[in-house]
Amino acid sequence: MTSEVRQPAADLIAEDLACRRGERLVFAGLSFRLPPGGALVLSGTNGSGKTSLLRLLAGLIPPAAGLLSWGAAPVEADLADHRARLYYVGHQDGIKPDLTPRETLLFWAALQGRRIRGVAAALEASLAAFALEPVADWPCRWLSAGQRRRLALARLCMTPAPLWLLDEPFSALDHDNQARLEQVIAAHRAGGGRVVLATHLPIDIGAASGIELDAFAARHNAAVLV
Repeated sequence: MTSEVRQPAADLIAEDLACRRGERLVFAGLSFRLPPGGALVLSGTNGSGKTSLLRLLAGLIPPAAGLLSWGAAPVEADLADHRARLYYVGHQDGIKPDLTPRETLLFWAALQGRRIRGVAAALEASLAAFALEPVADWPCRWLSAGQRRRLALARLCMTPAPLWLLDEPFSALDHDNQARLEQVIAAHRAGGGRVVLATHLPIDIGAASGIELDAFAARHNAAVLV
């Protein structure tokens, strides 16, 4: 399970965000505040901007308008620092087929450059969080789609990060593993972590705010960018 999140308490604050993809203004006028322990669930039709918003929150694309801040500090002032405080799990699992799940998690921890107290214990807890112990030493090319997704999510548990951005994280998970992810999210929030996730499935992660992206479609908001 995720170790304690050791970051100063700060809200993730979005103020009048707008997103443009090519010639299309995807959404505009979007604001929210996500405090420590908070959760924000994104919903909307295909193309409404759920993935675009997550990528914007991750600092992978700039907002077309508005401001994104961590506490009092604008994210754009230090993108490297912002990216270091978050994990983004997108549609692609990003798993090397020749590594085992055990090796994958150890590589991930080393890649993050974060010190882990009790690496062996953290590794076993991460595998256990998604019931991956039976396949922990298999080459990842042998894993099913659901097992690969669980391994991608197990990386969240390996090292701490205060903000999780999850794009359709329940994809390819059966009921039992959906419940495991809900428990992992609950533990992360209990330690002061924050989560923003996009999903089209009913979930049980406790009290959470919601944004329906279709409500922020930019049809009537072109003036935001003038």
